[in-house]
Amino acid sequence: MRLLSLVLLVGISIGSHAIHAQNPPKKFKLALVQMTVVGGDRIANLNHARDMIDEAALNKANVILLPEAMDLGWTDPSALTEAQSIPDGQTCQLLIGLAKKHHVFICSGLVEKAGDKVFNSAIIIDPEGKIILTHRKINELDIGHPYYALGNKLNVCQTPYGTFGLLICADANTKNQVLTRSLAYMGADVILSPSSWAVPPDHDNIKDPYGSLWENAYKPVATDFAVWIASASNVGKMTAGPWKDWNGIGCSLVVDPKGKIAAKGPYGVDADTIVYVEVSPVPRPAQGTEWEGYWHTPR
Repeated sequence: MRLLSLVLLVGISIGSHAIHAQNPPKKFKLALVQMTVVGGDRIANLNHARDMIDEAALNKANVILLPEAMDLGWTDPSALTEAQSIPDGQTCQLLIGLAKKHHVFICSGLVEKAGDKVFNSAIIIDPEGKIILTHRKINELDIGHPYYALGNKLNVCQTPYGTFGLLICADANTKNQVLTRSLAYMGADVILSPSSWAVPPDHDNIKDPYGSLWENAYKPVATDFAVWIASASNVGKMTAGPWKDWNGIGCSLVVDPKGKIAAKGPYGVDADTIVYVEVSPVPRPAQGTEWEGYWHTPR
């Protein structure tokens, strides 16, 4: 029943959001902010995010992507007491101000309070400071259920750089990549994914290199639909919650429309950095060609 509801919801969204701008999407510089996130410490995280956004803007990034639950950390118990609203919360207001200050697009994960529920959410803010897309994570891991309610919608938004879709972390790991593929059917040229990738403290990255899980999730969709898929993941030790003492290890990832790795962040609990990549969205075919109705068929 849940899957059927999702399919119906996606079907409705396709009809309303699959219209593309007449002009081809512009190339842009994407910054993956692979930042240290301190569990439960909103002030420290927002101060660090501000510094890294300032740096990314100084380096001429047009779109800046930050991790999942950037303000409080994924599955940190503080979610239950410290979540704030969209758009009035401190996290959201800071990001809005920075988007306007630097005239950039900002995409970030954050922990959202809505009524009596808490969501693992993400937003895209345009250079005028307007929130143009909000997403609530749908495919939350079981250990996240005590902290977050589940989202029930997918959507896309229009930008000068093409149509952007938005996922959060494990949303990309559904069976047959159904959520990612749904965004591609809805017309996404670029799919952004704030993430929080972590490993046990004894993980040996030489014997078991991290990243194949996400490459296997992203590459088939990227090649089937000629879309870019980008994920920014945090670093730092998790200090509370079900994965206490696990390490956030970065490895932020961008896969291009040919299924090749266009950029990858370094591995490590201390690998706090910004990764830059030039993104060239694939132009959509003009209406009236044999590709008309392309959003129903992989490109």
